[in-house]
Amino acid sequence: MRIPTPLFFFCFCSLLLSPTSPAGAEFDGDYSKLSGIIIPGFASTQLRAWSILDCPYSPLDFNPLDLVWLDTTKLLSAVNCWLKCMVLDPYNQTDHPECKSRPDSGLSAITELDPGYITGPLSSVWKEWIKWCIEFGVEANAIIAVPYDWRLSPSKLEERDLYFHKLKLTFETALKLRGGPSLVFAHSLGNNVFLYFLEWLKLEIAPKHYNEWLDEHIHAYFAVGAPLLGAPDTVKATLSGSTFGLPLSEGTTRLLFNSFASSLWMMPFSKYCRADNTYSKHFSWSSKKGRHTYYCDEQESRLNFSGWPTNIINIEVPSNNGFDAYPSITEIAQSNVSNMECGLPTQLSFSAREISDGTFFKAIEDYDPDSKRVLYQLQKSYHEDPVLNPLTPWERPPIRNVFCIYGTDLKTEVGYYFAPSGKPYPDNWIVTDVIYEIEGTLTSRSGNLIEGNPGVVSGDETVPYHSLSWCKSWLGPKVNITRAPQSEHDGSDVQVELNVEHNHDEDIFPNMTRTPRVKYITFYEDAASIPGKRTAVWELDKTNHRNIVRSPVLMRELWLQLWHDIHPKATSKFVTKAKRGPLRDDNCYWDYGKARCAWPEYCEYRYVFGDVHLGQSCRLKNSSAKMLLNYL
Repeated sequence: MRIPTPLFFFCFCSLLLSPTSPAGAEFDGDYSKLSGIIIPGFASTQLRAWSILDCPYSPLDFNPLDLVWLDTTKLLSAVNCWLKCMVLDPYNQTDHPECKSRPDSGLSAITELDPGYITGPLSSVWKEWIKWCIEFGVEANAIIAVPYDWRLSPSKLEERDLYFHKLKLTFETALKLRGGPSLVFAHSLGNNVFLYFLEWLKLEIAPKHYNEWLDEHIHAYFAVGAPLLGAPDTVKATLSGSTFGLPLSEGTTRLLFNSFASSLWMMPFSKYCRADNTYSKHFSWSSKKGRHTYYCDEQESRLNFSGWPTNIINIEVPSNNGFDAYPSITEIAQSNVSNMECGLPTQLSFSAREISDGTFFKAIEDYDPDSKRVLYQLQKSYHEDPVLNPLTPWERPPIRNVFCIYGTDLKTEVGYYFAPSGKPYPDNWIVTDVIYEIEGTLTSRSGNLIEGNPGVVSGDETVPYHSLSWCKSWLGPKVNITRAPQSEHDGSDVQVELNVEHNHDEDIFPNMTRTPRVKYITFYEDAASIPGKRTAVWELDKTNHRNIVRSPVLMRELWLQLWHDIHPKATSKFVTKAKRGPLRDDNCYWDYGKARCAWPEYCEYRYVFGDVHLGQSCRLKNSSAKMLLNYL
C-alpha cells in the first residue's frame, strides 16, 4: 500500500488539531478538524494582470487575469510589456501607469508558477503536495494557501492589500470551519511574513488576549529555510542583478528587483543590533509614531563582521571624483580603461550592520543612482515601519510548538567583491570575486585567501548558516541533540547527547562523528525551558533551499512527529530516532547482493501486474499504521 508522506502529515494533524476529539484518541480517518496554512516564499506566488495592455510588435497582449508571473512565453515574445506589468515605482510602490498585477488566490497560485508540459515541472512549488492531499481524500477547504504580493514591503502589504487583516481572518475562519487550530508551514520569505504578522497582531489584540488567541488558533509553526538574519545574495541582486534562471540580462533583472521594496526585507543584518519594540511603546506615554530607537550591543564593535563569517561587501570606488561609476555613452567613448586604472580606486568593506543601517548605500551614493532609492525605501519601509523594523533579530514566537528546519553543508555565498564595470547604469557594477562558505572553511572563486570566521557548518546554497541557525538561540539552556542518517537505518549509527548546555548568545554544535558519504539529520530539541512549549531545530545535510519543501526526509519526520504527538502511549516529548524502517512501498528496494528485497523484516517481494523491475515489486508486509507504533 502506497500512501504519500505529506498526506499523512496533514491527516494525522487532523486529530491533533481537533479540540472536540478526546486527547490521544486513535486515528479514525476523520479529517473534518484539519487545518493547514501555507505561506509561500519569495517569487512563489503567481501574479496576474489586472489591466489591458496592447503590446506592439507582438501577437500576445495582456488582458485582465492573464498570467504575468510567471509566463515565459510572454516574457520571451513581449519582454517590454511583461516588465511593465511586473515593475513597481521605486519610491511609492505603485504600479506602472500602463499595467498592474495582483497576486492570484487559492492553492493554484502556489502550485506551478508557469503551468505547462515543459515549464510546469520546472516551476513546480507545491503541486505534488496538493496532489497527494487530493488523492488521499483531504477536503478542498482543509488546506489553505495565503498568497501575497512578494514585491511589497510588509507595511505596504497591509496598506494596499490588508494582507495581515486577511491572514488573521483566515486563522479565525479556519477555526470556525474545521473546529481546531491551524498548523503553519512557511518557507523562505514566508517566515519573515509570518513573524511580522505576529508583531502586527500585538497591536490588534488586547495584551491579555494575545497569547490566548495564538493558543486557540495556531498549534504549531514549521519554519522551513527561514532567512532569519537575511541573505547576502540579496545584495548581489541589488548591485549587479541576478537572473534567477530567467532569460533576462542581469542589468534588466537589477532594474526589476530594485523596484521591489521587498528586496530590502531580505538584506543581511547584525544579530547584535535591534530596534525598540513598537508594542511596548504603544502603551507608553513617550514615543514618536513611526520612529524607532536603533541600538547595538557592545559585541557589535568588539567582534568582526557583525558576527557573520566575513565582510559581506568589498567594493572599489573611483578615487577620482570626476569619474562616475555609471558613465554615459559619451563618457565611455571619450575615456579608456587605462585612465581608470591609473585612478587607483579605493576599496571599501562593509559588514551586515553597515548594510542594514544604510551606511553602505550612503558611501556609494555618488557612484550609483539606485542608492538614493534604496536609502529612501530603507528608511520609509523598514527603519520607520509602523509595527517594527524587520531588520532586527526575532525572538522565539510565543507559539506552543516551534520547529525550525533547514538544509546545511552546501556551498553558499557569504560575501562579494564589486568594482566599476565602465558601463552605463544598470550594468555599472561587476562582481569580481565571490566568497563561499563550505564545510567549515571560507573559499573564494579566485582562490584568494579570505580573512574571516567561518562556522563549523555551511548553509543551504542560498542562505548562509549564520542566518538559518539563528533559531538555535530560541533553544533553552539544556538541549538534547540527536544525529541520525537520513535514509532508513537500524539505529546503529544514531548518536545522542542529552542535556547539552547552551548559552543564549552562542551557537551550539554536537561533538559527533560523520561517516563519509552519509547524509545526516541533526535534531536539537528542547521541551523543558518554557513550560507548555516545545522548540526543535532540524538540520538536513545537503538539502537545497528551494527543494527542501519537496524533501521526502522532511515529510517523513513531520509525519512521525505528529503521529507520535497524537498517540496516547507516547511517553516522550519528541519522536524516538532509534531507527527508521521503511514506511512506504517506495522505501523498499531490491538487494542484488542477497537476491531478495532489502529490509526483509518490513518488505517482501509481491509482484503486481505492470511492475517493470525487481525493486518495484518490493512492497511493505504490513500497513504503515501498524509500523508507526515503533516510534512512540
